[in-house]
This record gives sequence, structure tokens and C-alpha cells, in this order.
Amino acid sequence: MEASSSRGWSGSAARKRRRGAGACSGSGSMAQSLNDDILRSVFSRLDDHFDLARCAAVCSSWNRIIVTANLMRELYYKRNPPAGGSSSNISVKSYFEALAMDEHTSSLYSGPADAYQWIGHPMRATLCRMRGGSILTGVGDKFLRLWSAETCKFMNEYNVPNAKTLVDFNFDENKIVGLTNSQICIWRRSEPISIFQSGGASFNHGLCMSFADPEVVIGCEDGRAFVYDMYSRSCSSIYRLHSSPVTCLTITDDQLILGGSTFGNVAIADQTSGQKLGVLKSAYAPLAIRSLSFNTNSHMVFAGSSAGYAHCWDLRTLKPLWEPRVSPNVIYSVHHLPGDTATLAVGGIDGVLRLICQRTGDIIRSIIVDTVCPAESTSRSRHQIEKKRVREVALGAQVDNISTRLRPQITSLSVGMKKIVTTHGENYIRVLKFRPKKS
Repeated sequence: MEASSSRGWSGSAARKRRRGAGACSGSGSMAQSLNDDILRSVFSRLDDHFDLARCAAVCSSWNRIIVTANLMRELYYKRNPPAGGSSSNISVKSYFEALAMDEHTSSLYSGPADAYQWIGHPMRATLCRMRGGSILTGVGDKFLRLWSAETCKFMNEYNVPNAKTLVDFNFDENKIVGLTNSQICIWRRSEPISIFQSGGASFNHGLCMSFADPEVVIGCEDGRAFVYDMYSRSCSSIYRLHSSPVTCLTITDDQLILGGSTFGNVAIADQTSGQKLGVLKSAYAPLAIRSLSFNTNSHMVFAGSSAGYAHCWDLRTLKPLWEPRVSPNVIYSVHHLPGDTATLAVGGIDGVLRLICQRTGDIIRSIIVDTVCPAESTSRSRHQIEKKRVREVALGAQVDNISTRLRPQITSLSVGMKKIVTTHGENYIRVLKFRPKKS
């Protein structure tokens, strides 16, 4: 009888708690006994957006209290008084996007970092891409491999058809697009076998590619760019970008094709009109443009060149903004996190990872990975992952005085949220993870 009464009381109390604020599984009897007003008062005393977000994720009741009381917005105005007087109605989503970008920027500017390294390919990996928490690596082997950016865990493998060698690739949340010398290959993220291969008669000697649904653009050795529709599986247009090889490509949201060349220029073509719009020129030409990155938010075009220069143009005016020599050798890769208008990552043959201010071109910090100190092994996946220490290189330091063991060439890099993945033409992959600097 006593047990039955206890069960009846518990069921009744549980139903009451579901209607109140304390229906949080695992939150403890103390939290369950607090009503909405008390919890609202507790949450309003938190001074960190991410702590507030963690509380909102505990259960639906806590989330309801935080959202309906506009605690995110109140904390935002508390930290940013000028925004409180603004008439604009910024969503909580926008708050978090801005906060996440601020934390990313501050972490890359001055935060501590650790490097995680593992053997990713039996032969070598020369290219890497990072998107949506995933990393894709390859070129040098007969397959591509997909990894988790957070855990470095192996996720999937994709076979290159007909024993061909890829020269470039990229991916999105649904598919992977790769380029061989004369073919376009497409894989579903969930399948290892290519679902589409273009015919080899349309173009030869493809050197680089970029894609934005529904089209993929291929830059070729003869200076032309071929545009393929991935759904009709046909070539829709051809552009003459340069009289020399097209070395790198990117596509803007406005359907503009930007193509670098061995002569140090970046040609601009409009897919809508089919016209060539202009050329971005460097004062230091002729030199080969090796990598391109376009910032949609600021309309800036960034490039790395064979003589160690980093370049920046304003796409609206076609004028150069800065082009300092940041490295004594070839820059193979430049990249920034989409939406970030503050930092640009640059890497090349000297093996130093440099973070550059997008507005001025000044070097913010230079980084190498210490391979001399004993590595700390982790057990995050079936691949052995080593945690290595990151070392700062003083501004103005002579790179030649640093052992090449500490700075293997960076053949490719890609930037994610507080992370940078690098490949080095060897069989290993590195991910550098940055943290906010403690105040």
C-alpha cells in the first residue's frame, strides 16, 4: 500500500513537473523543484552566451524559459550597449553567428593551439578541404578519405575510377566532385564508387576546378575554362580566360568565375552574360598565381603567388589593396573561414603557417609544429593520433635558421571554425585547433 501510494505520488509530481520548469532529465532534484521565475533569475545572472546556450540545450523547459525571456538578446545588449539603442531586430541566430565569428577571430589572432597529426594515406596527401565539420584529403593515392574535423575519426573512402589520378577536388554536404586530367568525377558522400564520370573528349589537361551547384568549372592548360552542368552531364559553355595555363579557380555567389594564371593575373568572367569582365593585375607580375580565395562579405579576392607574395583586390573596383611579400618562397594555399573578414591563412613551401590581417595584409602570427618534443598519443579512433605542440615564430625571424624538420612544406590548407587542416605532400594529416585566450 505504501509502495502504491509512493508510485501514485511520484506519477502526479512528474506530471506537474512536466508542466513546470523542472522537467529536465538528469538535472537533479534541486533544479526540478525550482519554478520558472527562480530559473529565469538564475539564468539571467550568466554572463557568457555559450553557458546560456548549454543551459538552453539541457531540456525543452529550460530552453523555453531562456527563449521567452529573451535572455540571449538581453545579454547581447549588456555586452554591446550601442546595439541596445539600435532599431534593428537582430535574431538570436545572428547573435550566435557573430559571437562564434568573434571567438574564431580572437582564437586565431592570439589564442593557444594544439596540433593533431595522424597517418591518413598509405602514400601521400597533397590537398585538403574542410567544410561543415568534415575534412576531405587526397591526391597522391587512388582514393579520397573523409575525416571528422573534431575527432579526426575516419568516416569514409572514395575510389578514383579507372586508376586515374586526381588533380583537384572539393565537396559539400551531399557530394564530392573531383577532377582528373580529362574527366569530372562525382561521388555521393555515402558511397565509395563514383556515380558519374564525364566524357574525356571535351577538355584535356585540366589543372584545377571549382564548383557551385549546378555547375563545375575546370581550368585547363590552354587557358580556357570549361563549365559543366552536373545534372545534364554536359558542357554548357567555354571561356577564354588566359593565354597561359589557368592555375586556380574560384566561383563567386554572383556567378563570376575568377581564374589565376602563370602570368600573375586573375581573369574575371560572367557566367550570366558569357563575357570576360576584366583582369586583376599584380604590380609584381610576371609571377604565377597559385591559389585563390574570395570573401563574399567584403568582396575581396585573395591570392598567393610563386614569389611569396600575398595579394588582395577589391572585386568591385578591380584595384589592388595590398600585396606584401609574406614568404621567401612559393605560397601554395590561401584560405579563410567563410564569413570571416579578419584573418587569412597562408601556407607554402617554407612550411610556416602564417595568419594575415585581411584588411591590411600584415602578418598577425606565424606558426610551426614542434616535432622534436615527444608527442602525446590519443585514442580517438583506430588511427593513432599524436598531439603535438605548436610554436610561434617571431615576426622578422629568419626562416632559414629554423630546421626543416619543424616546417615541412604546406601543400594545402583549409580553415574551419577555430581549426586549420594542412597537408604536406606526405602520408600524414594535421589539424591545428585554436582556443580563446584566457583573460
